[in-house]
Amino acid sequence: MRIRGALAAVAAGGLVIGLSPSAADATPGSGVTGTILSKTTVGRTDYVLREITIQPGGTTGWHFHDGTLYAFVKAGTLTHSNHDCTTDGIYKAGAAFTEPSGADHVHVGRNLGTKPLVLDVLYVLPTGSPLSEDAPNPGCPFQ
Repeated sequence: MRIRGALAAVAAGGLVIGLSPSAADATPGSGVTGTILSKTTVGRTDYVLREITIQPGGTTGWHFHDGTLYAFVKAGTLTHSNHDCTTDGIYKAGAAFTEPSGADHVHVGRNLGTKPLVLDVLYVLPTGSPLSEDAPNPGCPFQ
């Protein structure tokens, strides 16, 4: 009886794990390239300056960051949407915006225009953190 109960618990646990969001459920970006322009570490914080280009029709994929981002749109237009499927900003050349940190701030950036979108982004992250963490589409009708 104990073995059957343990097997049932393992099987049930496997089912729960199978239903949980994972990296396999992530929505990868498309049409995105990035170049690190500068990186420095002060104390326990990494500061990374990166230029990102998103081609027309491209997307960052759903993701979040472990630290705050400060962005400036050099060219094109960014459509920025949140996990609740609302568009929280349409940023054109010359605009600046901030993205807060944390897994509760899942978002996607899209280039719905006809010209490449170019961003300068300053990532302020805990030392050793990735630039972004992939996340599954929260159920929005777009990537």
